[in-house]
Amino acid sequence: MSSSYLPATTDSIAQALEAKAPSEAISILYRILENPSSSSEALRIKEQAITNLTDLLRQENRAEDLRNLLTQLRPFFNLIPKAKTAKIVRSIIDAVAKVPDTSDLQISLCKEMVQWTRAEKRTFLRQRVEARLASLLMESKEYSEALSLLSGLIKEVRRLDDKLLLVDIDLLESKLHFSLRNLPKAKASLTAARTAANSIYVPPAQQGTIDLQSGILHAEEKDYKTAYSYFFEAFEAFNALEDPRAVFSLKYMLLCKIMVSQADDVAGIISSKAGLQYVGPELDAMKAVADAHSKRSLKLFETALRDFKAQLEEDPIVHRHLSSLYDTLLEQNLCRLIEPFSRVEIAHIAELIELPIDHVEKKLSQMILDKKFAGTLDQGAGCLIIFDDPKTDAIYPATLETISNIGKVVDSLYVRSAKIMA
Repeated sequence: MSSSYLPATTDSIAQALEAKAPSEAISILYRILENPSSSSEALRIKEQAITNLTDLLRQENRAEDLRNLLTQLRPFFNLIPKAKTAKIVRSIIDAVAKVPDTSDLQISLCKEMVQWTRAEKRTFLRQRVEARLASLLMESKEYSEALSLLSGLIKEVRRLDDKLLLVDIDLLESKLHFSLRNLPKAKASLTAARTAANSIYVPPAQQGTIDLQSGILHAEEKDYKTAYSYFFEAFEAFNALEDPRAVFSLKYMLLCKIMVSQADDVAGIISSKAGLQYVGPELDAMKAVADAHSKRSLKLFETALRDFKAQLEEDPIVHRHLSSLYDTLLEQNLCRLIEPFSRVEIAHIAELIELPIDHVEKKLSQMILDKKFAGTLDQGAGCLIIFDDPKTDAIYPATLETISNIGKVVDSLYVRSAKIMA
């Protein structure tokens, strides 16, 4: 960085734009920011220089320099309105977020900015940076810290009645409780977000996020038809905005179709006008699962899980539902195969179902414990012994009914004797 500053004029900005190398442009913009002038024109040019510098540093993946830029600009922030300061700070934090593998840096940067905003009494900016920090902590699986930060922030924002920020925070809290598997609280937070959203204008992207979260929670409760309608609403919002989350909404729509045994509809949705825009590994993965489900083939199901591991197993929402679908499919297939036998080798069942022996043995023992069928495993002989379904003995319920009737007779006799004695 050169020690001599450049005049804060449009010519200096043009000089930076005409620079052949990004490093040269960055150096020129830094020199413009060093200009001590605080006239209204100079401040306007410096704001333009900050915007250009932020874009260049992001393109060069210089996240640490973006962080240092925020620290360097603090004296400048005292010269411009608080609203403009908030806009610049948030744009630089957003730029750092676009640089790969910077989650730890983003967290430390947000913590620094929270401390600075507290010292400067910039409440509006601090609340938004804290909400961003809570989101980053949740992504880093620091759930307890994120929850404690949000609980204090919600009380403060409710007191100020900042509805738009309140929608953001309630939605974030719902996602956080969902990650902690606390569904009642996740639903309560989502209801609070919807209530706040109903009283203000909510941007389409935010409304799409609310619908997406609603769909996820309904799917978790096995209400796949309602979940599908929410995912469809989210998909339409994200598709109109060309938001990358549109493909995930479409993927979850297909998941709902598979879970309600309408796997045949999946190919139609993918080949529709809207679906064709998003053809790729995410949709190919769901198509492979739908084919396996239609054919009731566990081998095809396992092949799909193996071939599309990133799209199926690494997506926690899809993985959770497909795990239960796989278990159901496996149990149905095993029950159908063992039905004709009273004693059968486990190796023979494994061969019929085309799965490893240890996998089949483990599942059979689980099904016996869950009372899906009556039987036992003879591991010495490597056999499964199936018992006839035990007939329920009618003597116990009959005895209970007799005792109950005797009790009624005794009560009736007691009432009559009491009347005679009176």
